[in-house]
Amino acid sequence: MFENLESFEKRFDELEKDMVDPEVLSDSNRYQAIAKEHAEIADIVTKYREYKSTLEEIKDAKEMHREEKDSDMREMINEEIKDLERHEKELEDEIKILLIPKDENDDKNVIVEIRAGAGGDEAALFAGVLYRMYKMYAERNRFKVDEINTNELGIGGYKEAIFMISGKGAYSKLKYESGVHRVQRVPETESSGRIHTSTVTVAVLPEAEEVEIDINPNDIRVDVFRSSGNGGQSVNTTDSAVRLTHIPTGIVVSCQDEKSQLKNKDKAMKVLKAKLYDMEMEEQNKNIADAKKSQVGTGDRSERIRTYNYPQGRITDHRIGKTIHQMESFLDGDLDEMIDSITQYDQAQKVENAM
Repeated sequence: MFENLESFEKRFDELEKDMVDPEVLSDSNRYQAIAKEHAEIADIVTKYREYKSTLEEIKDAKEMHREEKDSDMREMINEEIKDLERHEKELEDEIKILLIPKDENDDKNVIVEIRAGAGGDEAALFAGVLYRMYKMYAERNRFKVDEINTNELGIGGYKEAIFMISGKGAYSKLKYESGVHRVQRVPETESSGRIHTSTVTVAVLPEAEEVEIDINPNDIRVDVFRSSGNGGQSVNTTDSAVRLTHIPTGIVVSCQDEKSQLKNKDKAMKVLKAKLYDMEMEEQNKNIADAKKSQVGTGDRSERIRTYNYPQGRITDHRIGKTIHQMESFLDGDLDEMIDSITQYDQAQKVENAM
């Protein structure tokens, strides 16, 4: 670990010299690349320097403790050594986390797909609850929400809701939400008060950039049709809705939320690229040795990751065994405590694997 840190510090010093070099300053592309690399390792180098400084302070304090004759003063120095050693351990842990390879998708926008699973109308209603929850979470983080395609039922629920959340770090925050969300509650229509269990699936896909996914236009079939609302009502008199079929994979994507056919096609293409990129990433992940995989990861889509128990007012994440009892605020988008806990757990697993 320390060999890596020494090389980071050496590289950091080289980059700082380059950033004031007139030749580099005159080349904006080169300067931006150097500035980006400098920013990426700045936190690691800062923590490492603080760590080295703390080690020096411990060494000096221990020397003073050996030479000091006064018992009260020795006790004070001993307490200082304990504090410094605690700080040393904290810095070690922080550095280990900073050394975890960064997920290249973390800063990307995300495409979220929510689909009602088992449970009929109850599942559709809960899909609507989750849709609202993620939109409110996005608002709390000042992310932008852009609807792509929704299939709303007359009862107020959703068979399907696909939308984009845009903002720096959106994927890093939401990537652990992929999986099966289970709800246990008494439906309003249930006269006997019997608890029903329903499921909703959530998929979180990083938005793919143009350079990452190259799609052959000949591989896509484009169909246009009229948008429809609840119960099949026509809400548009022109063929503005778009359906894209990727022939090699059979992936089908529809978008009808915009009045413009061009805008609907653009949104559908973003979803298609994200799905193809996700397939590519999934294939790569299969090649990673099981011992190096995080126990959390970004979630198997078929895995039950969380239960929302209304009668007991609790939300339990089964991957980390964490339970939160603030059901109302959680469903109003207050997800930070759960997301932070899952992120910390995942980081700890990755550190353990790396060590």
